[in-house]
Amino acid sequence: MLIAPSLLSCDFSKMGSEITRMDKAGADWMHLDVMDGHFVPNLTFGAPIIKWIRPYTKKPFDVHLMISEPARYIDDFADAGADIITFHIESDSDPDETIERIKGRGLQAGLVLKPHTPAEAVFPYLDKVDLVLVMTVEPGFGGQSFMADMMPKVQALRAEIDRRGLKVLIEADGGIGDATISAVTEAGVDVSVAGTAVFKADNPADAIKRLKGEA
Repeated sequence: MLIAPSLLSCDFSKMGSEITRMDKAGADWMHLDVMDGHFVPNLTFGAPIIKWIRPYTKKPFDVHLMISEPARYIDDFADAGADIITFHIESDSDPDETIERIKGRGLQAGLVLKPHTPAEAVFPYLDKVDLVLVMTVEPGFGGQSFMADMMPKVQALRAEIDRRGLKVLIEADGGIGDATISAVTEAGVDVSVAGTAVFKADNPADAIKRLKGEA
């Protein structure tokens, strides 16, 4: 299990040092939630901020675009230092075109599913992506409760990926912590995004180690 701390839960006034803190604590990826206030009801940060914080770690930047037209901004986030770009199947951009743009920049590409979108929506693209992110909360705000009823969706994805012999990672994001890490692991998740569970922990290194141990 890989653990990707969500910067949505960090202290935005010192993002650089927060990234350094997670890096030293044993994080595998850094998860960056980009929100436009239109696709989801919240605003966070864009490519310029990501560019400024990129030098604080060599760990992969896992950039989750919660925006209406992701295809328009792929070059911006690639130039800013993204290693992985995931975007929503529910967005207005054509999935094939957006995946092609991400891959064209030499980055890993992924699709994201909102809670009410079935797993089957991404099946036609599984041979073109590197990962699928399953939201286990409604996207937009951190600190929400884990939706256990998303686990059958993860299981359906895992079964289809394995059936087709694909090397596609499954990522889960939302409400993941000590009480829920076992459920996502058993369902077939490879990468867990953790926000509050690590950023608000007294000892983030212990929190990450514990999550990996539970997994």
